[in-house]
Amino acid sequence: MTAPVLQRIHHVAYRCRDAKQTVEWYARVLGMAYTTAFAEDHVPSTGEFDPYMHVFLDAGGGNVLAFFELPQQPEQGRDPNTPTWVQHLAFEVADEAALLAAKAHIEAQGVDVLGPTYHGIFRSIYFFDPNGHRLELACNIGTAAQYAELRDLAPVMLEEWSQTKRAPRHAEWLHKEPQA
Repeated sequence: MTAPVLQRIHHVAYRCRDAKQTVEWYARVLGMAYTTAFAEDHVPSTGEFDPYMHVFLDAGGGNVLAFFELPQQPEQGRDPNTPTWVQHLAFEVADEAALLAAKAHIEAQGVDVLGPTYHGIFRSIYFFDPNGHRLELACNIGTAAQYAELRDLAPVMLEEWSQTKRAPRHAEWLHKEPQA
């Protein structure tokens, strides 16, 4: 038996408080087109009664972001043991100019934006959607040599982390912005 050959992510699904509000927010703030909706009273995979609205948004490049509104379930929460900065969804924009333009647009929509933050091979901004999901927009700025170095270091860093649970310093340059 062999592992499957994956083509791409078909869609990523999150929960939302209000499907209509979520669709409108993602269209206005991030320009995503609303493409599809599924709504059932019974879950197709399990058969259990749990009415839902499942909406799908075009995130560009063949990527799909989906949300479930579940009115019969308790209000959505988040893992209190995981910091809010950890779980997030990152989207790529073309370049630094596009990142800065996106920041200005998002802030003009009344959304607080953190960044840009320097990550060595990309810069990014962070903000939250109306459901409390953290989002990131990133633009790549790395060189082929930097990506190759990181690819070579990845197994070494993972092994060191596995043994020590301390941040390996092999790629500490990633968060040290070069002096202009």
